[in-house]
Amino acid sequence: MAIQQAVANSFKKELLEGEHKFQFGASGDTFKLALYISTATLNSSTTVYPGDSTGGQVPDSGQYAQGGGVLVKPNPSTSVASGVAIVDFADLSFTGVTLTARGALIYNTSSSNKAVAVLDFGADKTATSGTFTIQFPAFTTAAAILRIGNA
Repeated sequence: MAIQQAVANSFKKELLEGEHKFQFGASGDTFKLALYISTATLNSSTTVYPGDSTGGQVPDSGQYAQGGGVLVKPNPSTSVASGVAIVDFADLSFTGVTLTARGALIYNTSSSNKAVAVLDFGADKTATSGTFTIQFPAFTTAAAILRIGNA
């Protein structure tokens, strides 16, 4: 069992089929982020939000509930520069929590909970009676959480 950072293979195909809409506002899909402990198995083969069927979703605590939190898309939430398309989300915080997480899954609740990307935190991250924040990288072609460009 392991969490491996990856964009879901199924997501790549679904993008070509027009399945995911990252637009800001009412015309865009709703994306969520769920937290997982190190015993979860999440990787590029993950196709949908598995709930706790992996045996590794972080249990409810404070403001965090299984299923995770809604990701807010800033305006603009997408861009393209130098041949690289990028997506941005606002940082996500859960308050009043005591939890440990090793990674997360971004998934699309507007499209049957289809998996988008697996995040591996590199080590267990813990909050004790505090705030647990997912800090997304800069909205640039070199750093954005989702980037599509020339290989």
